[in-house]
Amino acid sequence: MNGVIALNKPTGLTSHDCVFKIRKILKTKKVGHTGTLDPEVTGVLPICVGEATKLIPYLTDDRKKYVGEITLGFSTTTEDAHGEVIEQKKVERIISRDEILNVLSQLTGEISQTPPMYSAVKVNGKKLYEYARAGIEVERPTRTVTIYEINLLDDRETFEGETISFRFEVFCSKGTYIRTLAVQMGEMLGFPAHMSYLTRTKAGSFSISDCVTFEELEEKLEQGNINQVMLSMEQALNEYPRLTVSAEDEAKVFNGSFFPNHMNCKEGEFIAVYNENNRIIAMYTPNPKNNHVIKPTRVFHNQ
Repeated sequence: MNGVIALNKPTGLTSHDCVFKIRKILKTKKVGHTGTLDPEVTGVLPICVGEATKLIPYLTDDRKKYVGEITLGFSTTTEDAHGEVIEQKKVERIISRDEILNVLSQLTGEISQTPPMYSAVKVNGKKLYEYARAGIEVERPTRTVTIYEINLLDDRETFEGETISFRFEVFCSKGTYIRTLAVQMGEMLGFPAHMSYLTRTKAGSFSISDCVTFEELEEKLEQGNINQVMLSMEQALNEYPRLTVSAEDEAKVFNGSFFPNHMNCKEGEFIAVYNENNRIIAMYTPNPKNNHVIKPTRVFHNQ
């Protein structure tokens, strides 16, 4: 059993909980997820099964899309609705739509983020949330992420009240903390803030419309129709640049050969390599020492 299941993750479960549950449903141990979602966050969580677990590094690297909600008026230890309140400030003025749109515009493109203390980022081999639970404050690494697009999902022209909430949609690079993005929005508007809701609607080539619930997965398995919800490795990689090689070059791929970088891909980008039967056989990337050639990062011998 090899392929990728696009799971519609329910609230209350960690990503690892979802992996454990699918292992039990499918009665197989070789299962892995492609990027952590907090327990309270719902939405798209691609789960790799069998040989498809080799795709995890590439699917984790994919861009993501979320629908989130920010609440202005107070901030929390976890930067979401489940932490302790650490700062409060009533919203005693009207905030205009244009003011919010200006903030969203300023947050589009490459931005710097400092991960929250309650996160899985490691410092000195230990996860930040482990320090946070022990009451230890440590210096957190600042990272650069990319916000490709961010849109306001609210028709109001003015926003008022002691607390103000509004939803937004964001398309972003891996490693983006939407909780932190909400806090940054609040700071730019002049108020403490937190993320009060979040769902992931897209991860790489997987959209929420592709997803199944645990119940639907069990139903398809009982009917013998698991292939209806188990996407192939080829489908999972269809957003990557594609290179199809001849039978002669296929043998070279399995020997780890380099090829010319005719697609002009940049360092750090990946190319999905297929044989003449449209089967994925390898993932390639530009050689850091010579960007004019591409080299294999993973060869799928069992394909």
